[in-house]
Amino acid sequence: MIMFVPKRLIPYVLAAGVAGIAALHPAAAAPPADKVLLAPHRAVYDLKLSKTHGSRSIQAVHGRILYDFSGSACEGYALQFRQVSELDSCEGKAALSDLRSTTWEDGAAKAFRFNSENLLNDEQTDKVDGHAERNAKTVAVSLSKPKTASFDVPVGAVFPTEHMRRIIAAGREGKTILDFQVYDGSETGEKLYNTLTVIGRAIPPGEKPPADATAKIPAFAKLTRWPVTISYFEQQDPKDERGGELTPVYTIGFELYENGVSRALVLDYSDFTITGELSSLEMKKEKGCP
Repeated sequence: MIMFVPKRLIPYVLAAGVAGIAALHPAAAAPPADKVLLAPHRAVYDLKLSKTHGSRSIQAVHGRILYDFSGSACEGYALQFRQVSELDSCEGKAALSDLRSTTWEDGAAKAFRFNSENLLNDEQTDKVDGHAERNAKTVAVSLSKPKTASFDVPVGAVFPTEHMRRIIAAGREGKTILDFQVYDGSETGEKLYNTLTVIGRAIPPGEKPPADATAKIPAFAKLTRWPVTISYFEQQDPKDERGGELTPVYTIGFELYENGVSRALVLDYSDFTITGELSSLEMKKEKGCP
């Protein structure tokens, strides 16, 4: 699974984040990802509330992520993503969130197309449509929805699939920390996030065998995987001189196989944490490059 970050899973839980981390370690210094082969697959994750902390009163969360990934380095990578979640509060109120997204990213990470729609209690809250093109100096973004707009983000920013390929490449080299600016077209399409990725000790084949859907596919017993945690920070206003500890908007944890499939999701939204169990996994036929 190449994680498309569900930023709008619960639109109103996003807290303010700050950071300028990515500038410390440019993306160009990261390991090359050209030797990372991603496996086309269709995965289903069952979501539930793990714990609550802070002031929000969340009693239960139920939901599911459908993740359909296909393509190759030659033809580009396509993703169809849907996340449906129901949140129950202690006051007896329920909210149903439905995020639907389709993206395409070319194998050289030079082009990215995205289209998403978010529904809250069956009413559309936002819709985004646009594309981004990387050139030698910048990444040029064009939006047609929610409004027509054009702007640039730094050339060192990465798209989602490239981000995961670089994490796998770093894990293979024994690296433990990666800093990137990530552009994925989420929110209103105008967000650029700084990310801090922590890669844990590699879990070699045969060690700590999981009991989820990967256990039903023998090939996974021969693959290395890594525990990964990615923290997302909003861009800091250069005029904001406030100090203090940097706080992520949210954090995502998972175990990442070297073929790009993920298991054991943990979505931390500060006030509460959701876990995602890989309940279904279908590996698709891979298309090699000509």
